[in-house]
Amino acid sequence: MTNGFERALKYVTNNHFYIEMDTSIKAAFTECSGLSVQIKKEVYFEGGVNEQQRVRLGHAEFADVTLKRGITDDTGFWKWASQVFTEGKSRRNVNILVFNQAGDIMQSWTLIGAVPVTWKVPALQASGNAVAIEELTLAYEGLQVGKQSGGGQEAQRDGTGYFG
Repeated sequence: MTNGFERALKYVTNNHFYIEMDTSIKAAFTECSGLSVQIKKEVYFEGGVNEQQRVRLGHAEFADVTLKRGITDDTGFWKWASQVFTEGKSRRNVNILVFNQAGDIMQSWTLIGAVPVTWKVPALQASGNAVAIEELTLAYEGLQVGKQSGGGQEAQRDGTGYFG
């Protein structure tokens, strides 16, 4: 069994962001943007306190993540992307990984309940042996940040309707 870095070495060396699903690397991209969270806030003032304000935190809003200039030869990856139209079972926990030169994971972002909402394919060329991805946009319901691998399983909601 190969680890994620060995699978990642199959791809062009200038790809730096790797998509992990089912504990294996499925695609690689040269650009990742939009990864952010914003906590909504409510600011209010107390009577007679003029030098301070109170801030009450609300819910988190996660921006869509856009991955650009990628490559994959994994048919399971394309099957997942197409399930949004056919089966409605397209939500997965997806890891975005960054490796260092030694093959250690430098950073991992787990998109919880991710679903592809946009993808574009560039003009295909007969000389290539892998399918290129010009742009892939993922919407997601939660985020975990760390330095671990092994995620990317199908996302399951708990009894309250949220992902665990």
